[in-house]
Amino acid sequence: MAAHTTDVIVIGSGLAGLVAASTALDRGRTVTIVEQEGPQSIGGQAFWSFGGLFLVDSPEQRRLGIDDSLELAWEDWDRSAGFDRDEDEWARRWADAYLDFAHRDLRPWLRELGVGLFPIVGHAERGARTPGGHGNTVPRFHIVWGTGPGLVAPFTRRLRDAVRAGRARLAFRHRATALVSEGGRIVGVRGERLADDVTVRGEPSSREAVGAFELRGESVVVATGGIGGELERVRELWPARLGSAPREAVRGVPVHVDGSGLALAEAAGARLVNGDRMWHYTEGIRNWDPIWPDHGIRILPGPSSLWLDHRGNRLPSPNYPGFDTLSTLEHLRSVGAEHSWFVLTQSIVEKEFTLSGSEQNPDLTGRSLAKLAQRILPGAPAPVQAFLDHGEDFVVADRLTALLDGMERLGPGVDRAAVVAAIHERDDAVADPTSTDPQAVEIRRAREYVGDRLVRTAAPHRILDERHWPLIAVRLRTLTRKTLGGIQTDLDSRALGADGEPIPGLFAVGEAAGFGGGGVHGYRALEGTFLGGCLHTGLRAGRAV
Repeated sequence: MAAHTTDVIVIGSGLAGLVAASTALDRGRTVTIVEQEGPQSIGGQAFWSFGGLFLVDSPEQRRLGIDDSLELAWEDWDRSAGFDRDEDEWARRWADAYLDFAHRDLRPWLRELGVGLFPIVGHAERGARTPGGHGNTVPRFHIVWGTGPGLVAPFTRRLRDAVRAGRARLAFRHRATALVSEGGRIVGVRGERLADDVTVRGEPSSREAVGAFELRGESVVVATGGIGGELERVRELWPARLGSAPREAVRGVPVHVDGSGLALAEAAGARLVNGDRMWHYTEGIRNWDPIWPDHGIRILPGPSSLWLDHRGNRLPSPNYPGFDTLSTLEHLRSVGAEHSWFVLTQSIVEKEFTLSGSEQNPDLTGRSLAKLAQRILPGAPAPVQAFLDHGEDFVVADRLTALLDGMERLGPGVDRAAVVAAIHERDDAVADPTSTDPQAVEIRRAREYVGDRLVRTAAPHRILDERHWPLIAVRLRTLTRKTLGGIQTDLDSRALGADGEPIPGLFAVGEAAGFGGGGVHGYRALEGTFLGGCLHTGLRAGRAV
C-alpha cells in the first residue's frame, strides 16, 4: 500500500477543517482532506446551521442602538463559562483571543470573503439579566445572509479551485482509523476506504470497507467534530451536576458525529479534557420529515411562551424561553422530566417561533427578500406550519379542555389543574404592567429593543384571550448538539500531550478541540460561538501548519 504525500492532512470536511485547509493553501501548502462521508457532506454541521455568529460591538449592533464593548463581552463570557479547573488555563487564553477576534477581525474578514449579515441582531441566551442567570447582557447573535451554507460556500470554492490547480485533494469515503507516529512526531494517517454510497447529506452511510489507505504529511489536523450523534456516548459522559442522563433524547446532528477523531488523537498521545461539559438544548422536537435516526429540530423561541415541566408546573426563573439553556436543562433533569411543554397561542407562534437550521429557514438560506418579507404576513412561517400540521409533538386546539386532552395523550401524568393554574398566573402577570413576575418583566423589556419588537416578540396578551387562538402546546425533549470539551490545544491549534507540550505535527480545530483549548466555553456557551469557534481555530491552525 503506497503512501500518498502532502504537506497538510485535514481529517474532516466541516467548517473548521475547510478553514484550516483554505488558509494553509493560501500559504502555498498542499492539502489533502480525508472525509469518511461522501462529497454531499462537505461543510459538516455548519451546513445544517442557522448561521449564527457572536460578534462584539459590530456596526449592526450600533445601528440598532446596542451598546456593547469588549469589556462587557468578557464579563458575560467569564460569568457564563465558570472556569474553575487547572485544565481551563488554555481555555481562558482562547476565550481572550476569540473575543478579540469577534470584536476586531471576524466581520471584516467575512466581508472580504463575500459573506454578508442579516441586519437584525438576535438576543440569544439572554438570561444574564435575570436573577441567577447566565448569558448575553446585550444582543450579539448575527445571522449570516445565506445561513450555514452561505458561510461554508467561500471556503468550498477556494478548496475546489485548489483541487483544479492540483494543490489540494479531497479523499471522500476515507475513514481514518489511526495516526502515524515516527520519532515522536505525527507524520500521517491510515485507515479504510469505504464503499461508495449515494445517501443524501445526513443519512447514515455504509461502513463497508473495500480497501486501505495511508497518507503522509508534515502536519495532521483533526477536524472531526464532537459526540452529539452518539447518544450512548453522550449518556456515558453525562455529568452528575445536570441530573440523570435523558432516556428520550433526540439527535441534533447525524449519527456519524460520533467522536471517533477524539479517540484517534488520544491514542496518539493528545490530552482530552472537559469531556463532561456539553451543550444540549431543551427545546427539541422530533422532525416530522427526518433525515437521520431520531432527527430532532430545535425551536428558537421568543420570550412569551409559558414553559412547564412534564407535570405541568411552571419553570422557575431564569428558565424562560431563550434565556439560560444549561440552567433549564439542569432543572428539568433534576425533577426527572424526560419532556417539558410550551403552552402558547397562534399569535405567539406566528411571531416568536423560529426553527433552527438552514433547511428550516429557506428565505434566509436562499437569500430571498421576497420570501423573507412573507414573515410579516399573518400566519406561521411555512416550516413552522408544517410542524403544526404534521409534527407528533404539537397539540392545536380551539378549547382549553381539548388542549389539556391532547397534552394528556402525548404526556400521560400531566396535572391538568397545575397547567390551568400556571396559565392563569402567567396571564395575570402579563396583563398587569406593574407586575414583578420575572417573565412578564422580560417580555416588556424585550419589546424595548427594536430587533425583538420587529421580528421576535409578540404583543403581550393573555394565553386565554380567544382573539389570539387557537391554543398550542408543544412537547419538548432534550436535543443533543455540541461537545464543549475536547483536545487541548495551544493558540496555534497544536495538540498538547499529557505533559502539556505540543505533539509535533498534530493540530486540532473546531468542536474536536472544544472550539479551542479543549473548552473555550467553559460550562456554558453564549451562542453564535460555535461557528465562530470553527472559523477562529481553523484560521489559527491554517497559519501554523
